[in-house]
Amino acid sequence: MIVASLVQQHAAAQVVRGQVPLFEPDPLWSQALPNKWVTGQVGGLAVDSHDNLWVFHRPATIPDGEKAASLIPPQAECCMPAPAVLEFDTNGRFLQAWGGAGQGYEWPASEHGIYIDYQDNVWLSGNAKEDNQILKFTNKGKFLMQIGHAGKNRGSNDTENLGGPAGLFVYRKTNELYVADGYFNHRIIVFDAGTGAYKRHWGAYGKKPDDSLKFPPRAQLVQGPPPEGFNNPVHAVLVTNDDLVYVADRSNNRLQVFRLDGTFIKEVFISKNTLQNEGTVHAFAASPDKEQKFLYIVDGSNKAIRVLNRQTLEMVSAVGGHAGHNAREFFHIHSFATDSKGNLFLGEVNNGQRYYRYAFKGMGPAPAITPAR
Repeated sequence: MIVASLVQQHAAAQVVRGQVPLFEPDPLWSQALPNKWVTGQVGGLAVDSHDNLWVFHRPATIPDGEKAASLIPPQAECCMPAPAVLEFDTNGRFLQAWGGAGQGYEWPASEHGIYIDYQDNVWLSGNAKEDNQILKFTNKGKFLMQIGHAGKNRGSNDTENLGGPAGLFVYRKTNELYVADGYFNHRIIVFDAGTGAYKRHWGAYGKKPDDSLKFPPRAQLVQGPPPEGFNNPVHAVLVTNDDLVYVADRSNNRLQVFRLDGTFIKEVFISKNTLQNEGTVHAFAASPDKEQKFLYIVDGSNKAIRVLNRQTLEMVSAVGGHAGHNAREFFHIHSFATDSKGNLFLGEVNNGQRYYRYAFKGMGPAPAITPAR
C-alpha cells in the first residue's frame, strides 16, 4: 500500500490535471476486405480531407499461412495479399486499393510513409536502405512525380536523394513537403510540393547534419547529455497551424520543435529512461481543434499513447501501456493519424499487422496514470 501511495503521489506531482481528450477502442469499426484480401505490416496511415483513412501496408510481409490462396499451387481458399494502398470511408467501409511496381517510377522495397495532402495527392515513401525516393500519386493511383532515386543516397547533406525517408507532411500555407529522413540519414529535408525542387534541410538543434557522429549506448543516453544529432530513424514530422515543426527523434527518446526555416526552439524527452533500442517517439498527431491544444505521441516501446499539452509539452494523459493483440492493448504501434472528429487511428508492424480506431469520447478528467519517465 505504501508503494502504491508513493506511485500515485509521483504521478500527481508530474502529470498535469484538467480536461483531456478521452478515447475508447472501437473494435467494430473496420470491416472485412473484399476478394479475400489480407494485409501485412502497416507501415503508414493517413487521413485525408474527407476523413477517409488510408492504409499503406507491406504485402511482402504476409506469412504464407495467411496468403495460402495466392501460392502456386494454392494451399487453401483463403487468402491473398491486398494491394499496398487501401482507402476506407469514415465508417470503415473499403473504398479502393492500388499500388505496386509500375512504369516511370521506383516503388519502395519496404512500404513506410504515407501522407494525403490538401489537394488529395498521395505521397509515399519506403524505409529500406535502397529506398532513397519519394513518390507522388493522385488519389486514384495515377503517378505524378518522383523525388530522388533508388539506391542513390549520398548522405544527410545530399539535396537530391533521401535515405530511407520515414515521415511525410505537406504544409498547405507554403505548399512544402517536409520529410523525416530517416532510417539512414539524420535530418529534416524540405521540398516544393508542386515541383519537387529542394528547399532546405537541417539536423538536430537546427544544425547541419553530421553523419560521422557516434551515438552512445542506451544507458549513457539516459544518464548523459542530450545527443548532438538525430539518431536513426528520424521517424515522423508534423507541422502545426502556428508554423511549428515537430520532429520524432525516435531512438533518442525525444522530439524537437523548430520554426519552418529550421530554427530550433525546444525539445522534450518521452519516457527517457527507456533502454529498448526501438526508442519512444514513434509517431505523433495534433488534436483537430483550431489551436491544436494537444499533441498525441506514440510511445512504441512502452505500448502507450502520450497526450501532451502542446504549448508546454507537459504530459496530461496517456492511453494504453499494456502489450497485446486485444482491445486496449498495443503490440508494435508504428503509424498514427487523427481525423477531424478527434478519432485516433493506429497501425502496427511486425506481428501486429493490424489497423484500428480509438473513438474520441469527449473531454473529461485525466485518468490516474504513471507518467513517462
